[in-house]
Parts: sequence; C-alpha cells; structure tokens
Amino acid sequence: MIKAVILTSGGLDSTTCLGMAMSQGREVFPLSIRYGQRHEREYQSIVDVVLYYLGKVKSDLPNEKFYGIMQPLKTVDVNLSSIGGSALTDRTIAVPTNRDEKKMSAEIPITYVPARNTIFLSIAMGYAEVMKADEIWIGANQLDYSGYPDCREEFLAAFQYLANLATKRGVEGHTLRVVAPLLKLSKAQIIKEGMKLKVPYQLTWSCYQGEDKACGICDSCKLRLAGFKEAGSSDPIPYR
Repeated sequence: MIKAVILTSGGLDSTTCLGMAMSQGREVFPLSIRYGQRHEREYQSIVDVVLYYLGKVKSDLPNEKFYGIMQPLKTVDVNLSSIGGSALTDRTIAVPTNRDEKKMSAEIPITYVPARNTIFLSIAMGYAEVMKADEIWIGANQLDYSGYPDCREEFLAAFQYLANLATKRGVEGHTLRVVAPLLKLSKAQIIKEGMKLKVPYQLTWSCYQGEDKACGICDSCKLRLAGFKEAGSSDPIPYR
C-alpha cells in the first residue's frame, strides 16, 4: 500500500484530497500545521474530518473495503504570526470582503501568507521521510482567483525536485512525489468530485473568520459558495 502524507487544513480542498487518497487505497498520514493563523476554528474541522475517516463518527462512506487506511492526525506548530505580512497571521490587517471575481484576480491578496506552502511542504517532507511515505498530497489549486504564487504547477515541480535532493530516502532512490490532484480543477469540479466520494463537506471550514458561522463575504467564502452553486448543490455549513 502506498503511503501518503496529506496536508490538511480542514477546508474544502484539502478534505477533498483526503477523500481522493482514501478512495485510491492510500495509507494516509494526515498532517496539520498550526501556523499562528488568526483563528482556531479550522483546526476543529481538521480533527472532525480525520475522526470521520477513522470511523469514529457516523459515516456515509460506501463499503470501506474499497478505501485506504487513515492514520491518526499529526499536528505541528509553527508560528508564522511572528513574521506577519498577511491578514491571516496579523489581526491588525483587515480581511478583504465583498470583492467580486475581477477584484480577486487583480493582484495577489493580503491573505497570501509569505512562504506558507514552502514551509508546509518542508515539514511534510520531513514527516514523509520519517514515515517512509512515497507521496505528499496538497490541495493547491492554481485556478483559484486568489492567485497565490505557491499554488502553481511550477512551484510544486520545483519543490518535488528539491525534496529528492534534500532527503536521505531521495538520494537512495526512493522518489518522493508531490501530488496536487486539484491543481487544474475549478471549485465546482472539486466539489462534484468530492460529492462522488462522500467527502464530509458539512465538517469543513473555509472562512477566513473564526466565528460560529461562516461570514459569506470573504474571498474564500465567496469562492466556495460560487463553487457549490455552479456544482448544482448547496453548501452544508451554516452562514450568518
């Protein structure tokens, strides 16, 4: 069975990655990184999603013999708020709201966290080496209007090259693959794929705010809501 470390944030994309990896018979090692983000709400979603796939909460999954093995959640703390420079790590910077797609795509937004995916993938690389994993999965999507530079195909290919130079297993011939199955999918396509796999979207959290209900007006909420609408479905999480 192929071992895969999967970066999970509790959001729609990374949870779809978990569902896809399980459906492909992987032994999944979920990895969460608490990076000093402005709220802890998404971490509860990570825990709930992993418990779902561990079978410790009510599951609507099809026959589990067709699925992989979910290992317990590994959590690593890295305080990127000490660097700042992002609305997601600095509470003095306002989260953009009520922006249309044109404004979202005009420039890299203030919700971009400097070097986040480089740091996340580096930690995942170390964990993968320890667990003797063959793959790192990440829910990067270069079609998102946010246009984060570390969600591009070129970046992921460069990191995979680095990983195989930088690790003991890599230089010994155990190639580590960076898998980004959502890279070229629209949000609606991601949601449709997830619904086929019974991904528990009701447990996920995408909002940049950490309240009891999603705000519905930040960039992440607006992209998510538009994706569900285009997919012909309704978002199962509550909005204020």
